[in-house]
Amino acid sequence: MTVLANEQRSQMLANGAARVRGDTLDPLPVIKLYTLDAGAAWLLTELDVDGDRAYGLCDSGTGSPELGHVSLSALARVRGPRGMRIVADPHFKARQTLSGYLADAQRDGSISD
Repeated sequence: MTVLANEQRSQMLANGAARVRGDTLDPLPVIKLYTLDAGAAWLLTELDVDGDRAYGLCDSGTGSPELGHVSLSALARVRGPRGMRIVADPHFKARQTLSGYLADAQRDGSISD
């Protein structure tokens, strides 16, 4: 998926490497992906060295957001009910760490930022 700018990719790779080293981290989400025609969203913080497997808060739009891994290449193939692709939110600026977003999303049943 080519939605990641070079700076975002670098930050996500650095966060992923830190987790592999065993560092304790609660980073700010680097990017928000979402569907234009459905209620799904992803706040991603890390990227594995393969450049495809990302980690963050995943909200499929069913009321049960959770932390987990997602394949960027798989997301690139996803289409919403009207055939629209997943896109990056160009206006997203993280206002809290991933654990804060998780707490809010679990309370609200969805990512609301």
